[in-house]
Amino acid sequence: MAQPRYYNQITQEERDQISALYAQRVSLSEIARQLHRNKSTISREISRNKAPIRRVYGACRAHNKAKERKIHAGQRPRLKNATIRNYVKRHLRMEWTPEQIAGRLRIKYPQHSICVESIYRFIYDPDVRRQENFVAVLPRVHRIRNYRGQRKTHRMLKIPERKSILERPEAAKHRKQPGHWETDTVIARSSKAALLATVERKSRYTKLTRLKRRTAHQVRITLNRSLSHYGKHLRRTITYDNGQENVEHVAVNKTLGTRSYFCQPYHSWEKGTVENTIGIIRRTYPKKTNFDLVSAADVKRLERKLNNTPRKILHYLTPKEVFDKIVALPR
Repeated sequence: MAQPRYYNQITQEERDQISALYAQRVSLSEIARQLHRNKSTISREISRNKAPIRRVYGACRAHNKAKERKIHAGQRPRLKNATIRNYVKRHLRMEWTPEQIAGRLRIKYPQHSICVESIYRFIYDPDVRRQENFVAVLPRVHRIRNYRGQRKTHRMLKIPERKSILERPEAAKHRKQPGHWETDTVIARSSKAALLATVERKSRYTKLTRLKRRTAHQVRITLNRSLSHYGKHLRRTITYDNGQENVEHVAVNKTLGTRSYFCQPYHSWEKGTVENTIGIIRRTYPKKTNFDLVSAADVKRLERKLNNTPRKILHYLTPKEVFDKIVALPR
């Protein structure tokens, strides 16, 4: 029975021997015999790594070329199709998101398609970034790409009477009725102050409030003040993440008559309505903003802007228009 054959990369020492023997015009068969290698291995090594002009094989040059190839082994050029690449680059400069580009490209060029992940890989490719930094035009800028579920900035806290988002009513999940809210804080490392964004899922209506401190007490007081003057049909559920500022949710429920649900650990995108809203807020207040210097009047001005901007998802009505209709409906 034939023994399995194994292949090992040629070493620096072997390249030194090949260089010396090749310079002495020793045949490839003899070089292979002395190194206990296959003749085709020696032939391939010399043809790939010898100097292109003088046709001389040098050990150091050969070793450096081999290391360079190994570094780039398995790397494929991003967006090889010129039509797709040019379309993607042109619309990134127009500040389209990768999702918008991928979706629109299928309409513009039915014979071509590309997935969103490929566009992100193109944007973060080091060679591409050296030529043009498309990362800067993304709605949420990360110098190093963060993958979903990878970021673990705090340990899981024991939240009393915590219910998973998987138990949230179907009416909330599918936006079939009003009164289901999502909330989260907008923070900055340079300030102790923060913003609390609370968004109604059906209308996308936003309540935006400045917090002096990002504490559970401040969040509880702010939520009670923001939602207490609405009717019970507009106070059904609130969805949170697992941050320490949300541990007093039971007290909020007692005041407002709501039920609370929590995202799975490190799955903050499960409350996508408020996460998308925070992305829009970040255009006005980037991560380096010092919220200690932002006034409550400035925050309310942004709240009005959010609620009076038409949304495609609302058939180009504004969140305020949709929410006002809900408030006016008989209970």
